[in-house]
Amino acid sequence: MIVTSVKFNTLKIAAVVLAFSVIAAIALWPKGTAVIASADINYTGVSTNEKRVKFLNSFGWQVESNPIEVVEVNIPQTFNAVYNNYNAIQKKQGFDLSGYKGKRVKRWTYKITNYAGVIDEVRANLLIYDDKVIGGDVSTVALNGFMHGLKESSVAQTSSGVTSQSADITAGIFSSISLK
Repeated sequence: MIVTSVKFNTLKIAAVVLAFSVIAAIALWPKGTAVIASADINYTGVSTNEKRVKFLNSFGWQVESNPIEVVEVNIPQTFNAVYNNYNAIQKKQGFDLSGYKGKRVKRWTYKITNYAGVIDEVRANLLIYDDKVIGGDVSTVALNGFMHGLKESSVAQTSSGVTSQSADITAGIFSSISLK
């Protein structure tokens, strides 16, 4: 019979427990959090209309003071091609809707009044969950319109190739309930 003894050092045990805790925390960290490069813009606490308008102003957008539409939307458990395209736009600006699959969020839509060189109506959409902006876009409602992230300031800067017809979540892709 072979007998071995192992001497545990309290410091070593604590280090191993801490290492496993860090690994577990990283693995379980919510995937829907946004990592945005603009430290001067606050993405949380947009609980009032005034704060949402101020949030859009921080990107340089002038919007009408009242939203055009406020709806609750259900982010589906499984993304189809349209959602994958829309989420690609979100990921380019530091958001990711994957962590919000199956959640109900609110979409606030505002009319932009200072989008240069566009005849059609241009809208800003904000997706908000628990008073936090989790996504957004700027788009037209025109058949051959455009859609891009909140930070971009002209159609010339968009390179996603996504038209409002193929990725416009405002046209009923989300199942929604009007709140207005």
